Amino acid sequence: MRKILSKYEDITNKGQDVILLLLRLILAYGFWEPAKNKWADINAIAEWFAGMGMPLPKLNAYLAATTEMAGVFLLTLGLATRIISLPLIITMIVAIKTVHWENGFPSSDNGYEIPLYYILMLLVLMTFGAGRISVDFLIKKFVK
Repeated sequence: MRKILSKYEDITNKGQDVILLLLRLILAYGFWEPAKNKWADINAIAEWFAGMGMPLPKLNAYLAATTEMAGVFLLTLGLATRIISLPLIITMIVAIKTVHWENGFPSSDNGYEIPLYYILMLLVLMTFGAGRISVDFLIKKFVK
C-alpha cells in the first residue's frame, strides 16, 4: 500500500507546475475583462468610485486598472508572480468591500464569491510561486 501511495504522490507532484500554470492563466483571463473595461473609460470608473464615496477616485481608478492589467501580463508570463499577487489581493478586498459584500456570497447575485476565489488562488501563488513553467523559474535558474 505504501508503494502505491508513494507512486501516486510522485505522479501528482509532477503535475504541480502544470496546475500552477493553469491557475495563473485562469486568473489572468479573469482579470482581463475588468482591466480592459476600466481602461476603456477610466473617467467613468473614477466617477463610479466617487459615487461610492471612495477617496481620491481618479487615482484609485488608475491604480485598480493598472494593477489588474499588470496582473494579466505578469500572471500570464509567470513574472513577479509573488509580488503582483499582493496588490491584486488588495484590489479584490476593496472590490468585496465596496461592491460585492452587500450582495452576499453567491456570484449569481454579484456577491463576493468570485473575488474570494481569486484571493484564495492568489494566496496559493504567493505561497508556492509560479512553478517551473514561468519566467520567474527561468530567472531563478539563471541568476544562481
